[in-house]
Amino acid sequence: MSKPTIGFIGLGLMGAAMVECLQENGYPMVVIANRSRTAIDAAVARGATEATSTAELAAASDIVMLCVDTTANVESRIYGDDGVLAGIRPGSIVIDFGTSIPDSTRKIGADLAAKGATYLDAPLGRTPAHAKKGQLNIMCSGDKEAFDKVKPVLDVLGENVFHLGALGTGHTIKLINNFFAMTTASAMSEAFGIADRSGIEREKLYNVMSSGPLHSGMMDFIKSYAIDGQIDLAFSINNGLKDVGYFREMSDALGATSKIARGTAETLKEVQDEGQGDLMVPQLIDFLTRDMK
Repeated sequence: MSKPTIGFIGLGLMGAAMVECLQENGYPMVVIANRSRTAIDAAVARGATEATSTAELAAASDIVMLCVDTTANVESRIYGDDGVLAGIRPGSIVIDFGTSIPDSTRKIGADLAAKGATYLDAPLGRTPAHAKKGQLNIMCSGDKEAFDKVKPVLDVLGENVFHLGALGTGHTIKLINNFFAMTTASAMSEAFGIADRSGIEREKLYNVMSSGPLHSGMMDFIKSYAIDGQIDLAFSINNGLKDVGYFREMSDALGATSKIARGTAETLKEVQDEGQGDLMVPQLIDFLTRDMK
């Protein structure tokens, strides 16, 4: 059987790596330019077709994938005269790999269903390096029959592929996950700062903390920069703040205001307000420790 044609929107660091992985596994691709031509030109050189509009991309694809940074950018690609909705074919499946507000996800799902298409939310875990190797964590939710149909494609991209329930569940879990991750990163960075102020070597603090139940992948990401000077987590403070903001919006809508998320957001916002939001999350330690030395 021939493989489905995949239209991919959003060839940033993660999206470009995913497209390369799919192409290496023989999937015909349709791509569209956004901010930079570098990844588009590379995909076209590997055999992808370049669309001139999002509607054209949707019309040419069996599966449409989005990997963009905000809910607003997802909606801008779905709606409008040349959006996905304008070109989508009945029976097509649209997958949002980004981190979006669940209420928006459910609205888009209903609007696509009215056109005979199906929407899945499938936010991602891990890094572009994992994406290139097909080792992502994929948190998919939505119609189970549609999920089963696209799972062979998701298995190419992901080492751990989950179906989590009704549409919007994946985005809900991802927002909870990222709230916890950014809170952990902030706390670990501050812990290193207090160690500095106390005259304790960072490595000694890490050795103790990592030997018990506090040990986590996020702790190791912060340690890699704080002790080894290496950035292993390519995720910006701007993105972290966006996701914590989405988490707060979601929790407020549920009538469950998060006090801890407020503190994490305030910390990240201070960095952004100083024009340093493009720094990677592990570099948060530089901001949090500068007045402790």
